[in-house]
Amino acid sequence: MAQTNFDRRRLNGPEDSSRPVFDDDDDTIAKWSVGQPRKGRKPGDIRPIFLKPGLISQATGSAYIETDKTKLACAVYGPRQSRSTTYNEKGRLNIEVKFAPFSCKKRRTPIRDAEDRSIAVQIHQALLSAVRLELFPKSTIDIFITVLENDGLEGCITAGTVAASAALADAGIEMLGLVVACSATLVSSEVWLDPTEEETVHGVGSVIYSCIPALDILSNVWQTGQMSVEQVIQCMEACQERCADIHIVVAQALLENAKLS
Repeated sequence: MAQTNFDRRRLNGPEDSSRPVFDDDDDTIAKWSVGQPRKGRKPGDIRPIFLKPGLISQATGSAYIETDKTKLACAVYGPRQSRSTTYNEKGRLNIEVKFAPFSCKKRRTPIRDAEDRSIAVQIHQALLSAVRLELFPKSTIDIFITVLENDGLEGCITAGTVAASAALADAGIEMLGLVVACSATLVSSEVWLDPTEEETVHGVGSVIYSCIPALDILSNVWQTGQMSVEQVIQCMEACQERCADIHIVVAQALLENAKLS
């Protein structure tokens, strides 16, 4: 009997294959250069936001957010008391961020790295001043954020902050106000709000601005790149104006979810 190369113990792929074709191929990205106008949006426009609270029924509170190519799911558990920790007058806020293996262009390993921790630290800093932890002594509030699709570090931090704030409100945890965030990058001395990963790479610096619009309180600012003080203030002012619109979107989504439930 003649032997063949067919192995019955493994899944054999097809003999012929072809590369997939995407709408935004690498050739179109290579043609983009600094100085050209923004594609599809004005400098002060942000990507459309889709927010759905109460998506995960097993969690105390949850939210799903989608802004173009940035998609995240957030789940809140607690507050719950722990017998192993020592007594503390204020509760603890724990945030864990994980990237799905298919969330990036290059497949990621399930092991947490420095990027996961840096995103969690920025979101924790933005939410810490809003959550009333003094009402939950010796308790822990756990927030788990899963990045389903990634379009830049800045987009993950801003979308994760908005989703976590909406999930906390959906869980009924008392806060001073909703926390929203917006990012900006400086491209050719022009401020572009809510930049994508491609736009951030071509920018000289970026700013992530988190605040509580209801109280007009700044909760966190994160700046990267080489920018002057005047440029940073210009980006912060542009983000502050847009945060008011994001706050309306989050409040409307929570109100609609409360009516449905």
